[in-house]
Amino acid sequence: MNYLSLSSQLTLSSLLNFIDGLWSSCGDERIIIFTTNHKDRLDPALLRPGRMDMHIHMSYCTIQGFRLLASNYLGINNHNELFSQIEGLMKTIEVTPAEVAEELMKSEDADFALSGLVNLLKRKRMEANSTDTKVEKSGGIDAVESKRMKLDDVMRNSGTKINGRRVVRGQRRRCR
Repeated sequence: MNYLSLSSQLTLSSLLNFIDGLWSSCGDERIIIFTTNHKDRLDPALLRPGRMDMHIHMSYCTIQGFRLLASNYLGINNHNELFSQIEGLMKTIEVTPAEVAEELMKSEDADFALSGLVNLLKRKRMEANSTDTKVEKSGGIDAVESKRMKLDDVMRNSGTKINGRRVVRGQRRRCR
C-alpha cells in the first residue's frame, strides 16, 4: 500500500481518535507529551481532562533558575562576581533555560562560562533593541506579522461555503 498517495491532511477528529486509541491500547503506563507555543489556539476537546491531564508552562529562565543551573553545571554555590551582572541582564532579557545551560556547558571554567552567558545576554539585548526600533519604524507591526495577517485575509476570503463545504474556483471539493 502506498501511504504517500493517501491524504496527508490531519483533522482534529483523526488526532483525537489517534490519542484515544493510544490510551486504550497502551493502558496506564504511557506518557504522551505535546508541545505548543499557542495553547489558546487549541480546540478544547484536545485539552480536556483524560486527554491532557497535566499542563506545564515552560517559561523563560528566572534568576533562581540561573542559580540552579550554575550550581548544577559549574558547581558554583556562592555568588561569583559575574552573578550580579547576569542577574541584572536577566531582569530585562528573555532567555530560555536551554540557552543558559548551553552557555554554561561550554567550559568547566566558571569565569569563562559565565562570561559567555553575559555576552549572550548582551547580544540578545542588542537584538531586542534593534527589533524594537524596526517595529516602531513600521508602525507597530513587523514584517512577519504583516505577512501572516495578509495570508489570513487571503485564506478567509479565498472561497465561499455551500452546504458547509468550501468552493474554490467554482469547483466543489469533498470534505474528508
